[in-house]
Amino acid sequence: GLRRKRAVLAVLLHFLETYKGLLQEEESAGKVIKELYLLIMKDTSLYHELEDEIIKLHQLVETVELKVADETPPPNKQVKPLFRHFRRIDSCLQTRVAFRGSDEIFCRVYMPDHSYVTIRSRLSASVQDILASVTEKLQYSEEQSARGDALILVTMASSGEKAVLQPSEECVFTTLGINSHLFACTRDTFDSLVSSVLLLCEGLGKRAHLLKKLIKIAAICKQNQDMLSFYAIVIGLNNAAVSRLRLTWEKLPGKFKNLFRKFENLTDPCRNHKTYREVLAKMKPPLIPFVPLILKDLTFLHEGSKTLLDGLVNVEKLVGSKGGMGQRDPLGLELEASPAQLQTKAYVRQLRVIDNQNLLFELSYKLEPGSQ
Repeated sequence: GLRRKRAVLAVLLHFLETYKGLLQEEESAGKVIKELYLLIMKDTSLYHELEDEIIKLHQLVETVELKVADETPPPNKQVKPLFRHFRRIDSCLQTRVAFRGSDEIFCRVYMPDHSYVTIRSRLSASVQDILASVTEKLQYSEEQSARGDALILVTMASSGEKAVLQPSEECVFTTLGINSHLFACTRDTFDSLVSSVLLLCEGLGKRAHLLKKLIKIAAICKQNQDMLSFYAIVIGLNNAAVSRLRLTWEKLPGKFKNLFRKFENLTDPCRNHKTYREVLAKMKPPLIPFVPLILKDLTFLHEGSKTLLDGLVNVEKLVGSKGGMGQRDPLGLELEASPAQLQTKAYVRQLRVIDNQNLLFELSYKLEPGSQ
């Protein structure tokens, strides 16, 4: 009835107002909205009482620039890939137009550790403009820039080929290849965007001490309920290139060997990460969960359940999604950046991380050729 349709419209309007940014950045996120939008437009002539809500919906759709495909092409005509912008009640068609330099896009700029920031920039933006946006996002300190640690912009192809972009270059986004990414780093990390702390430690005693320290850090992360960092350390130490270093592990005290075995049991993926899920259920907020597992759960839920059943929204899917993410609220703490925090950020940015498994094995065999 009318009440139910008005309720659905209210939920849709609230969703659009809340997640404008996500819908602008991720095109796939607007798929459900597009389907609901088409269904609403089919009933427009039957429910004149909903005209105010529909007008507001038009305005929000225009704001997030959702493109809704025309599903009813006229007969006896060639089907063309036109897209409909519902900018007014009369549903006028808008033809495609060429990109302009003033058009804004979202782009990911990666760091040496392969984390990234998403920036919004003009298509014609220069390298200097892009670096300014990245610097603002990262809160890169002026003191670092004064010391000559200013960021540079690098393009990296999937083949590993790198090129430094000059600050005066413009229209960077139009020159990127399909498998290329933008990296922001300092000049001293450009020659080697990748490296591994443990495998670059040549002395056996130093390496064992570093291994012990990493296990200690993992224990602190677990104690502080930072399961994302905890997983990162344990998975890194479980890398085949590290676990084969028999002499290094033998020098580790028995206490830390036993502690690491417990960590391995906790991160064991058997029975759908049963051990980890039980530990996480006992934790009280604030905590940082292992995000990849949440994304995996949501992916299975989304791919395995239909959004619409018999023309109606699948409520069970929405409830399941809420169970996965709805009970997690962001922790809004406003803390002033201390000198120690800035130094830690600078140290982490300057780390070199190897993501090439063959190179990791080469370093590992150089350290301990006879280990199995």
